[in-house]
Amino acid sequence: EQPEETPQPAPRRIFQERQRITGLPLYFQGYLSVRHSRCQEFRVYWTELRGTMLFFYDDKKALTYSQKSDISALISATNIYPDENGSAQFILMLSNGELELKANDCECGKEWKGFILAVTKLSVPPDESLLPGQLTRMHEVLEKEKKRRITLNNCSSTSLNRKSPPSSTLTAMPACFYAVSRQEAIQMLEKNPSCGNLILRPGSDSKSYAITIRHKLDPPCLKHYKVMCKGTSYIIELERWVILPSLQDVVNYFVTETQGSVKPFVIQ
Repeated sequence: EQPEETPQPAPRRIFQERQRITGLPLYFQGYLSVRHSRCQEFRVYWTELRGTMLFFYDDKKALTYSQKSDISALISATNIYPDENGSAQFILMLSNGELELKANDCECGKEWKGFILAVTKLSVPPDESLLPGQLTRMHEVLEKEKKRRITLNNCSSTSLNRKSPPSSTLTAMPACFYAVSRQEAIQMLEKNPSCGNLILRPGSDSKSYAITIRHKLDPPCLKHYKVMCKGTSYIIELERWVILPSLQDVVNYFVTETQGSVKPFVIQ
């Protein structure tokens, strides 16, 4: 008798969950080999270009990303060059270092580079080797990104005029957010202490959020805090409620209040 296969999330559900977690529009996706520094090995990820962020997933059906990279401050991108296996390699020069990317072939590499330059430099690169269909999609993405930035700027201006904080729904979730259960969050913190000790996750009622912290005591102490959504604000349910304008401010509150002994959990 064949063992039953574990049910896999439907593609639509995967898309919706990633959209909810990142809060950014999907522009391009596919497999990429990634290396963050020359001393590391390349690792293959299912990669999504959303806004001016690259999100890296361990596999195509993973609901949550394992790493991300902000490429909004892209300085330049090297020319694509093939390696001994025929893969197309290029390097993104960022303000905080280099990010090496490797696609399966030169055509795929040029497509990735074209989309990245379109959303970061707000112009489609004049590459004669790109096909008409590829150029059309890049121009469509370019227009979407321009409209997204106009919307963000308008909302920020409106918020400032009203002297009210901007809504966090227009930006990506904090890096320490993971769509995991309480028990999964505990396991992540216990197995990866060097990555941090605070995780932001969905609340058990699916309407709120929760903070799980593994305090570095002897022995370690686990605590959970409910974070309610009310309008454009977030309320931390402590003995005296704390009201903050964004989820990032919620994370920052715990870091500040513990004088840095609490650090957001981010997988390196």
